[in-house]
Amino acid sequence: MKRSLLPLNALRAFDAAARHMSFKLAADDLSVTPAAISQQIRSLEDFLGVELFRRTNRALILTEAAQLSLLPLKEGFERLEAAVDILTDSKSSNVLKVSVSPSFASKWLVPRLASYYLRRPDAIVKISATMQVTDFQADDMDIAIRYGLGDYEGLHSEEILRETIFPVCAPTLLEGEAATPCAVVEHTLIHDDSTVEDQSSMNWAMWLKAAGVKVPDGMPALHFNTHALAIEAAVAGRGIALARSAIAAEDLKAGRLIKPFGEEVPINFAHHIVCPKEKLKSERVQDFIEWMWEEVEKTDAEITT
Repeated sequence: MKRSLLPLNALRAFDAAARHMSFKLAADDLSVTPAAISQQIRSLEDFLGVELFRRTNRALILTEAAQLSLLPLKEGFERLEAAVDILTDSKSSNVLKVSVSPSFASKWLVPRLASYYLRRPDAIVKISATMQVTDFQADDMDIAIRYGLGDYEGLHSEEILRETIFPVCAPTLLEGEAATPCAVVEHTLIHDDSTVEDQSSMNWAMWLKAAGVKVPDGMPALHFNTHALAIEAAVAGRGIALARSAIAAEDLKAGRLIKPFGEEVPINFAHHIVCPKEKLKSERVQDFIEWMWEEVEKTDAEITT
């Protein structure tokens, strides 16, 4: 059959009706009337010479031929959508939309973007700083940087940066004191409450227990809902925070923070680059991933020096 003869609107109506098993829900999905869906289905059946639905008083029933056609039809529409995305990308190839957590955006990504613009002066980077899981189609995102185990079903995911945890504070906070774990209880502990649901992440109770430090009753504490804010409080001298290595790297390098006790604890979670597999065909996505790997190598060097 010639491509020019394919009744795409009718096929789309059939796809929607088969997914919902309802002309009314298919009509809502496609923003048309149920009568329009019914008409499209009948015209498609006439065009193909094949019955697609058996209509009963209470329900629609797919014929065997219709059932066999659903998977290749779904794959066909996905390929069409991917082709349209590629054509759309070609019109705005300098725009890159990135979803990232607020802490990683402010403490790692944004400070390094200058080097990205050196390689792509014409780039327009649109950053969405959010803790919400990215719906790439609904949110119209090219790429996401997510902190977790990396098991993102149906998406390309590659581990980009693994971290360790250690206490940090402003250089002046412990002046004149012995830099031992016991010194921690003499100061305000800064907590990052965004890790409460993260079973892999060490918290102060775990660290103090491992260090053999008994916590006195009524210790002063500061709580924040993002890791970046906890780090900023430590930089301001408000207490001692448990830092993730990548998030604290810039402040450690600049001397705004120190690691008074040295010991680092590995954690299971890591930062991952996540995107739909078809996005990897985009030159700007591939270029951004390559740039991120270069910056991670620099981060590793900063952390170990």
